[in-house]
Amino acid sequence: MGGRAAARVSAGVTVQALVLGALLVGGATPAFAARPAHNGGGGGGGGGGGGGTTTGFDVSYPQCGTTLPTSTAFGIVGVNNGRASDFNPCFAPPSSTSGYTQSELYWAVSTATGTANLTSKALLYVNTADPGNVYNGQVIGDWPTSSGQISDPYSACTSTSITVSGVSYNVGLNNNACAWQYGYNMAQADAASLTSAATAIANQESTVHVPATPSSYPWWLDVETANTWQADTSMNVADLQGMIAGLEAAGVSYSYLGVYSTSSQWNSITGGTTSASGSLYGLANWIPGARTLRGAESNCKLPSFTGGPVAITQWTGTIDNDYAC
Repeated sequence: MGGRAAARVSAGVTVQALVLGALLVGGATPAFAARPAHNGGGGGGGGGGGGGTTTGFDVSYPQCGTTLPTSTAFGIVGVNNGRASDFNPCFAPPSSTSGYTQSELYWAVSTATGTANLTSKALLYVNTADPGNVYNGQVIGDWPTSSGQISDPYSACTSTSITVSGVSYNVGLNNNACAWQYGYNMAQADAASLTSAATAIANQESTVHVPATPSSYPWWLDVETANTWQADTSMNVADLQGMIAGLEAAGVSYSYLGVYSTSSQWNSITGGTTSASGSLYGLANWIPGARTLRGAESNCKLPSFTGGPVAITQWTGTIDNDYAC
């Protein structure tokens, strides 16, 4: 997907996040965050279609200002700008009165024709990461120092004092509790970003209804090794569980959640998913790697890396193409 999910490092920066949406018949549809390996380009068949077709496209910030397909069965839109703490500048419309036509969220809702394999025409994906309290010698301003009013399954996130380059900082601990809270905060910010974008579109035009509630869309977590992760996979698992909890708290059904990744990347980041992995077990898969539509269709038969259904597969083209299994 488009862009790296490196951590934001200036102290005091607040996090924002986005929410996905669209449910596959027979399983959730994954839509996701950081997709550093795919900025478009390369060979492959054309996607899109409408009617009874089962192919669509996914877009994000690399497609800002470009001409998007005018016909597609479904559209998947990236909420972030390549990092979990940044946002796609083309997700919401600009402030001009006719700017809604430049919104990629509006494009997905207004252009997609639908497919029998999906219960929603528009889906979302979000970047994920677990930077910890310090990354590359810089303090992560978005790393939480407390659990606030949220009940953290890993006990309370608490703070400690550290010195970086001769400067003292109050930071949250590098542990599962703070990692879970970080993921939760990211997801909550993503959900708020969706509501803000949809409301901005509605303020500019009323012909096409763009739902502003996170529960209206399936959400995909983009989990890739090009993002920032901890060597301690238990922290990464806690982080992703926190994101799921944050989206559920925003009203998103668990059946509307999935993961964009590959088996090798997922296992490297999480240590592998078993029935003991809590909310990570059974999530739907969105699998990249194909170069043609035929290859994407074949990839629907790949084994799931979470124990859930393989719901969508991707193949590369001028814009990334997707097949609903």
